[in-house]
Amino acid sequence: MTWLVKTINNYLYQFFLDWLQPLRHIYLILYLLLYMAFISTTPAMAANLSGGLLKQPATEITVSLSNSANELKFEPNHLELVAGKRYQLRLTNPSQLKHYFTAKDFADGIWTQKVEAGKVEIKGAIHELELKPGAEAEWVFVPLKSGKYSLRCPIPGHTEAGMTGEIVVSN
Repeated sequence: MTWLVKTINNYLYQFFLDWLQPLRHIYLILYLLLYMAFISTTPAMAANLSGGLLKQPATEITVSLSNSANELKFEPNHLELVAGKRYQLRLTNPSQLKHYFTAKDFADGIWTQKVEAGKVEIKGAIHELELKPGAEAEWVFVPLKSGKYSLRCPIPGHTEAGMTGEIVVSN
């Protein structure tokens, strides 16, 4: 009798697991759809993203993290962007020190299409990029939220020495 009860329990347990699996997928899809509905994009931006903006060429901007003289600065240190436009940010580090491109609040207000460095392409949310000496990276994104954002290299002493900047996103 115990064997029969265990067999029935195992069968019911497996049946409910098999039955719940599709529900988990449906729940995940619904959650993602609701999340996307509450993203702070304007209808015009959403139309641009879905209507071919990603097929249009990106506006290219190059930023050097320091220079060959190892000066602690971003060149340029002021970027002006327009919300809803696609950008290709080329980051270079010609110095002999590693540096970071850190602008967390800015990164929270953009949609990243990709980051490419060497033979690696990264997709998804990016908050900061570290460039080792001589490194280059390409960040393709669309700003979604206007505002003024601070840029810095958080390595101890670099921010204090002037490795800061500003990113302005207008509508």
